[in-house]
Amino acid sequence: MVMRIAPALALVMFLTVAATCRAAAQPVQVDLELVLAVDISGSVDEDEATLQRQGYLAAMSSPEVVAAVQSGPLGRIAVAYVEWSGDDHQETLIDWAMVDDAESARAFVSGLADLPFRTGRWTSISAAIDYSVALFDGNGYRGTRQVIDISGDGYNNRGRQVTAARDDAVAAGITINGLPILNKRPSPGGGWPAATNLDEYYEKNVIGGSGAFTVPAEGFDDFARAILAKLVLEIAGLTPEGDPERARHLAFFAE
Repeated sequence: MVMRIAPALALVMFLTVAATCRAAAQPVQVDLELVLAVDISGSVDEDEATLQRQGYLAAMSSPEVVAAVQSGPLGRIAVAYVEWSGDDHQETLIDWAMVDDAESARAFVSGLADLPFRTGRWTSISAAIDYSVALFDGNGYRGTRQVIDISGDGYNNRGRQVTAARDDAVAAGITINGLPILNKRPSPGGGWPAATNLDEYYEKNVIGGSGAFTVPAEGFDDFARAILAKLVLEIAGLTPEGDPERARHLAFFAE
């Protein structure tokens, strides 16, 4: 026996299914979409790369960062973790995930320490920015703010001009914050001297967009302190000079 569905009922069913599909496709609203873009170029040896990862592990799961996340109007953010070196190497190690409490923050970084370490010969901040910009498209989230958090210990020496990549990102409404790692040691493999005045280089060439700022680290041993301070600020939508009282409330001055 063939069942016939009345045209009106068929239309209602079609519209219901269509509405459900549209709802499923809607991005999740968050306070911030954040790409953590971490330098693993040849100037970073394995011990220093481990210090960086440990810094992110500790910071992302810290009470200070969780408090910053929950201080936003929606109380949730979306984060992705990228490691990069030359213009031919950028890798998303942790894809987009929502963080809204201590458990989700710990889950985000839970497998990071066990991932293998890779390095590259060159330093292409511009390619890291371009790669990170593309990650925002179709990521399943819609943030009030979009931020790329670039950390590194050297100048752009590969790929297109870093200022061009920065300007394109800013034109797309994305803010770039920087964590320059001030390191007097030449690159482990030789050939590249230590980057001098890297904090000034980041200020002039790398960061840009609404509320952009840098938090320098005095070497890799200082990275954990610097990344905690920086994450609290950018997640809460603050700058180092903008709202010191609120920053203190969120334990920005953590030791």
